[in-house]
Amino acid sequence: MSVAATTYSAVGYSLFSGSQRRSTPRLKMSLRSDSFSVEPITVLTKLKHECATPLPLLQKVADAMCAQMRAGLAADGGPGLPMLPTYVHDLPTGKEKGLFYALDLGGTNFRVLRVQLGGKDERVIATEFEQVSIPQGLMFGTSNELFDFIALRLAKFAAKEHGRFHFLPGRKREIGFTFSFPVNQTSIDSGILIKWTKGFAVSGTTGKDVVACLNEAMERQGLDMRVSALVNDTVGTLAGAEYYDNDAMVAVILGTGTNACYVEQTSAIPKLQGHASSSGEMIISTEWGAFSNGLPLTEFDREMDAASINPGEQIFEKTISGMYLGEIARRVLLKMAEVDGLFGNSAPQNLSKPFILGTPDLCAMQQDNSGDLQAVGSLLYDKTGVEFNLSARKTVLEVCDTIVKRGGRLAGAGIVGILQKMEENSKSFISKKRVVVAIDGGLYANYPQYRAYLHDSVKELLGTEKSNKVVIEHTKDGSGIGAALLAASNSIYKHDF
Repeated sequence: MSVAATTYSAVGYSLFSGSQRRSTPRLKMSLRSDSFSVEPITVLTKLKHECATPLPLLQKVADAMCAQMRAGLAADGGPGLPMLPTYVHDLPTGKEKGLFYALDLGGTNFRVLRVQLGGKDERVIATEFEQVSIPQGLMFGTSNELFDFIALRLAKFAAKEHGRFHFLPGRKREIGFTFSFPVNQTSIDSGILIKWTKGFAVSGTTGKDVVACLNEAMERQGLDMRVSALVNDTVGTLAGAEYYDNDAMVAVILGTGTNACYVEQTSAIPKLQGHASSSGEMIISTEWGAFSNGLPLTEFDREMDAASINPGEQIFEKTISGMYLGEIARRVLLKMAEVDGLFGNSAPQNLSKPFILGTPDLCAMQQDNSGDLQAVGSLLYDKTGVEFNLSARKTVLEVCDTIVKRGGRLAGAGIVGILQKMEENSKSFISKKRVVVAIDGGLYANYPQYRAYLHDSVKELLGTEKSNKVVIEHTKDGSGIGAALLAASNSIYKHDF
């Protein structure tokens, strides 16, 4: 199965895109910085100090995350995290059979996928998917426009079933709908949108059942499908991971945006008092992007937040996720250009454009191991029209590393906060058994420095004994396959498995 390029920047280009790196000779330079020897020490030194994540700070963040989770499980609308019940009590068993679809909407792209399941002996027989970029106008359009676009592409994809996929006649096609925005879910197949995040501001959807919105759009396209499971991408990732590894208990998405879910004991969810669960467990979506306690923030974070479509909200997400890391770095470099002469005697005009520098650009620059940092200079010239010296290129890399290090280490602290909450219900469970944390998303998958900082943070916080029991695994395309698996495990035909 071919894998489409993962995109997660606000301006919609692909990570490691070839167009981002140019090595052809320059015939004309609009500005040069070679004659400037001013080192941007003031801004950079302050940035490093404010973004520092020493172990005591990370522990405070983990403790605060745990406390916010506990408060969110106690009551809705309080000071805690949303801690949304998913009504997923049982994860797939491996007995599921048949053809199932998944629709994964969670960022600047959506995916449609089909999975042929063969039960215990054959498991996943075949998969196939298409990835579609969402036109930016639809991210700010109406609910009908967005869902009609999605349903149309789903209908075209469903029409391409071929030999490897077999659908039993007389049945209705079933779909798992991965919808990775905060919803108030009251059953496995319905959920009311609380608010849009990740740069979306679609009108006419907030307060409505997103499954109904999709069903109506499918009807308008003449598509005969049934949504049998509504999940977010973290829940889908956890289902996909647990299908192959029974020790999977936590899932995290680190891409355009971020979220985490985990398996909670229903007895530890006071706000669902009296709710029956066949397994005594339920997957909880933490919506941890809303977390903000004790984070090391800078003037650049505050300015970016103020200019966002949701000021004061999703602060953790704006500090650790792929949509924002490049924009934070851009704001830092602009300040350095204005205050410290990083780019010469004036700031490049292009650097004033929001999101002109994306997280994939930071990643590409940090992979440049050449002595003269040619790729760094080439990429920055493409973005700014400025050619500058090796010292300045090294400074840019320091900015990238500072922002990415903070993001990765804070994400690791968040994971430890979840593990601490789970340990409250089962004392020393991390020391007694293996625990798998499944992670998916373009940021984690494609940015090795970010990934390393996250792993280091978890190890520092847990210590050697416990960290050896915690396995952090990249679950590739887990949310899509997981959604199809949950559609199967909640199928109206599951008595035939």
